[in-house]
Amino acid sequence: MARAVRTPFWARNGGSFLLGASLITSGHAGSLTLRPAERPAWLQTEGVVMAGDWEPLLFRVRRDGSRGYDPSPDQLAAYAREHTPEMIAQLKALGVNFVMMHAYKGFGLGAERQSMDDAVRFARLCHEAGLHVGVYNFSGAFGWELLFKEHPEAKDWVLLDQAGKPVTYDSAPYRYFWNRNHPGAQKFYQGLVRFAVRDVRADLLHFDNYNVGPGFDACSVQRFQRYLKRTFSSKELRAGGLGDPKRILPPGGGGKDDLLSLAWRDFSCQSLADSYRDLGRYARRQRKDILLECNPGGPGQRIQPPVDHGRVLTSGEAFWDEGVAPGYRDGILRTRIRTYKVGRGLKNLAFAYTTTPLEAAEAMAFNLDCLGCVCWFEYGKLVARPGSDQPVSTNLAPYVRFYTGHRELFRKAETIADVAVLRSFASQVYAEPRWAQLTSRAEQALIEERVPFQIIHDQQMRDLHRYQVLVLAGCVALSDSQIKRLRDYVAFGGRLCIIGPVATHDEWLRQRSKPILQGLPPAKVFRFPESDDCLAAVQRVCGGRLSLTIEAPTGLCAELTEQVGRRLVHLVNYHANAPLTNAVVNLRLPAKTKAKALRLMSPERPESLALPFEQISDSISFKVPQVNVYEIAVVEFDNDRASRAR
Repeated sequence: MARAVRTPFWARNGGSFLLGASLITSGHAGSLTLRPAERPAWLQTEGVVMAGDWEPLLFRVRRDGSRGYDPSPDQLAAYAREHTPEMIAQLKALGVNFVMMHAYKGFGLGAERQSMDDAVRFARLCHEAGLHVGVYNFSGAFGWELLFKEHPEAKDWVLLDQAGKPVTYDSAPYRYFWNRNHPGAQKFYQGLVRFAVRDVRADLLHFDNYNVGPGFDACSVQRFQRYLKRTFSSKELRAGGLGDPKRILPPGGGGKDDLLSLAWRDFSCQSLADSYRDLGRYARRQRKDILLECNPGGPGQRIQPPVDHGRVLTSGEAFWDEGVAPGYRDGILRTRIRTYKVGRGLKNLAFAYTTTPLEAAEAMAFNLDCLGCVCWFEYGKLVARPGSDQPVSTNLAPYVRFYTGHRELFRKAETIADVAVLRSFASQVYAEPRWAQLTSRAEQALIEERVPFQIIHDQQMRDLHRYQVLVLAGCVALSDSQIKRLRDYVAFGGRLCIIGPVATHDEWLRQRSKPILQGLPPAKVFRFPESDDCLAAVQRVCGGRLSLTIEAPTGLCAELTEQVGRRLVHLVNYHANAPLTNAVVNLRLPAKTKAKALRLMSPERPESLALPFEQISDSISFKVPQVNVYEIAVVEFDNDRASRAR
């Protein structure tokens, strides 16, 4: 039988030693993310309906083609208009309750002093008008042309590539990425955090471009060398073809599977997570309930270093996904559901551009306390999103009104997930791409067939008791501690749905000498070949006890949430201008409860519809006549019995 993954040469030649603990499992314990009760009360009460305009004027001038930074009279006048009470009134008329605005971009405190003063004044106006304020606290890149004049020491903060050249922001040579872990840079940016919290009195801090990791500059190299010394013994380094950590340099590009390359990917992910946590800790010393948010992008179909959402998101309350728009096109379902599930599982709101009814519906169904960014107001002109001339769609208004007018449907609603799918870092990042693709295939099958599930990362394996089934699809590389958690999970009643080989290698991709999950009860562990239908495998393991099943074509997606005394079925139709009819919903209720009412609600109707239903034992079934874009079925059940069941 062929091996599940190729064993790297350093592991084949390394003898039988045990590798040192990876930062995957030995990173910071606990989470900095605020619990719901620790967050400002308005967040659950109102949710977030965002308007954005976070670029300072001097940056716009340079961005839009000027070789300098001096604005024209027309730009100055338009910039002034966007900071007026009249602008705020227009935003409030759209239903906006949260403004993401500029504070500091990266061009120097002197260069941006006027803009920073403007931020203080505009934030005061927003707060006086009842709007909450998030600020663009810094970019991952700085404008070196101006910054170096004020702070020559900042030259040491620059992130360098393998050739020793500054890493630039895309095609903008006037912007260099900086090392987020450089002590001097961190001290400088702490001052900006202090300004945003104390002077602007921001409700949320936004840290942009959290997707560029360490480089080949002196700070990155020294930190990596310390990481190697801390993580591996001398014997382990020699077996991996390495010697004295003080002489080791980061590897070049490519997807090599030698020890140096694997360690660099882990180090890169942990470096980003550490820098976010360090800033968060400092911010919380300024105000304990300040909300933190970064922009690593959406999770996509696999973990892509230097971003590991499972680590980064444990230090804040929100993150951005500026990815592709959802829809059902050419027989392919594209959604942001992965983003919302990863975020919600880690108690994070996801920020995304919400410019259409479908995007609003998707956010209402799957996101946590956030509808998204519904408009951009740069230079006082309301448009759908940055860089667009498209006006805010009038079709969006009913969805904003529904979200703000029916907060009782979304506030303190917990998702119900029968199934968890593990995104194993080592399996997705170190092993062959086919195994990450298998995990993604399982996720997509559950999305398309509306199975109540959650995406989890290594760090969330301590909470496996929440799920009746854990899917291990393509999880070929697992640590001994993860194996122990799996055994404990099964011992306490959990079921494993294993698709493809499992744990054939440890967390450093070293092949195990014997199967590691033997001896578990066959009634709790189900194994399926890599080529099997992932959905059929999960359904078999669940044994017909899913909390929600829906008979409908692909393109109708669903989420199941619960509040005290009721369950809510969110239905989202991804087919543009093609209503779906007569979807049959089968919903399980808590044991020994009886449904007493069922209402169907939508932004497209002023009134709710009462629907007939049939209950057998603890399950009810009903038919949804039509879903244009979004419907929510609210099932009320007997509170006393529900309380006893809990």
